[in-house]
Amino acid sequence: MSNKRKSYSPKVKADLVLRLLKEEQTLSEVASQQGIHPNQLREWRKIVLEGLPQLFERDPQAQQAERAAYEQQIEVLYTEIGRLSTQLTWLKKKSSGNG
Repeated sequence: MSNKRKSYSPKVKADLVLRLLKEEQTLSEVASQQGIHPNQLREWRKIVLEGLPQLFERDPQAQQAERAAYEQQIEVLYTEIGRLSTQLTWLKKKSSGNG
């Protein structure tokens, strides 16, 4: 028997939570129909309900600017890592050559 966990796409998770929020079926009914443990559906619903207020906090342009700044910072950090790695390699070669 395989204990491999089934993976669900974000779209499927959203669709299932939306079905729960419409309250046309019980959580147990949706879980049974989809072959998903009820606790998993409860967790997804909790994530959605806790995240909803954030959808109204910022405008999309601010989110896009924040994302761009984050990506810029990542690029700067990777550049610094590359520079430091090169320096470290050079120092190791230099110190082993003098020994």
